[in-house]
Amino acid sequence: MKRAPIFYLITLLITLGCNTKQSDDNKKDIIAVIDSIFQPKEEKRSLTANDITLNKDIQYENYLLDDEYPYNDTVRTFQWDKIKEKLAHIDNKVANGGNWAIFSNYKNMNGEAPTVADFVRNEYKRVSDQYGVERYQSVPLYTSDIDTTLTRYGRDGWLVKILDSDTTEMVKVSGVSFEGEYLIPQRYLVKWGDTISINKVAVVDVTNQNIAVIEKREDGWYILSMNPATTGVHNPPYALETPVGVFAVQEQKQKMDYTKDGSSGLASNAPFASRFTNGGYIHGVPVQYPRQSIIEWSPTLGTIPRSHMCVRNASSHSEFIYDWATVKETVVVVID
Repeated sequence: MKRAPIFYLITLLITLGCNTKQSDDNKKDIIAVIDSIFQPKEEKRSLTANDITLNKDIQYENYLLDDEYPYNDTVRTFQWDKIKEKLAHIDNKVANGGNWAIFSNYKNMNGEAPTVADFVRNEYKRVSDQYGVERYQSVPLYTSDIDTTLTRYGRDGWLVKILDSDTTEMVKVSGVSFEGEYLIPQRYLVKWGDTISINKVAVVDVTNQNIAVIEKREDGWYILSMNPATTGVHNPPYALETPVGVFAVQEQKQKMDYTKDGSSGLASNAPFASRFTNGGYIHGVPVQYPRQSIIEWSPTLGTIPRSHMCVRNASSHSEFIYDWATVKETVVVVID
């Protein structure tokens, strides 16, 4: 109990005891003030999937999928229960406000992270931590206790809350895509401030190869599109699977160029690209050089993983997302 409220209580009690002429109404008012000071605050209940309502207000109707739809000899679905869990998780994380930032180290632009003590070399011959996060393009996360120790890596694009001063060399953060609190060198943070609102979510399902665009309004969450997508495939040494987690939309390019595997030569470009982690974008159908015109559709969309990490869409759907998404308001949630 803090000293100021105790002093205030003693003063009020003395007033009640000494002023015998005080009216009963005034005494009741003082007692009410005392009760308000020491009344325990009711903690806000955390949301669950059952608290999330999903309504349909389809804004992009091309290639629209049903909640369940046939694929070869199986049935694929939109995993609405799992999606509701993720939306509740995001709502709970941002409900109490705070100072927010994202991890940033695209192409090691802020320096290669040090090597964790218990690293492994994965199939791509790259240093990786025990959680499967590669050092390349990631940020170093240190324990927040007295003996600061590099313990793991954080993915580029992860959304985090800054827990104390953001002016020190090492900043304490907690995350949306990971549990616990860690210290991170300040240079790996892009600060978003305390005015963010996560109202736009693109949910990518790497199991069912689909994507749903969802928007939060005053009366709940609304589904704006339900479309086929193609995610990344695990195929060393170049193609990587699309990582699961919650990522912030960091930048957008009307045309995203990319290089041939193992070289610096341009191979192709993809239209209407929104980057969420490392070199992973939501984008349209790739166009092979020397062709320049946009390709709308590919028969491989919504089939099996085959990209290098990116999430391929019909080009008009990637344009829909490109126009709809806004930085500091949009996240990409990747589920399996």
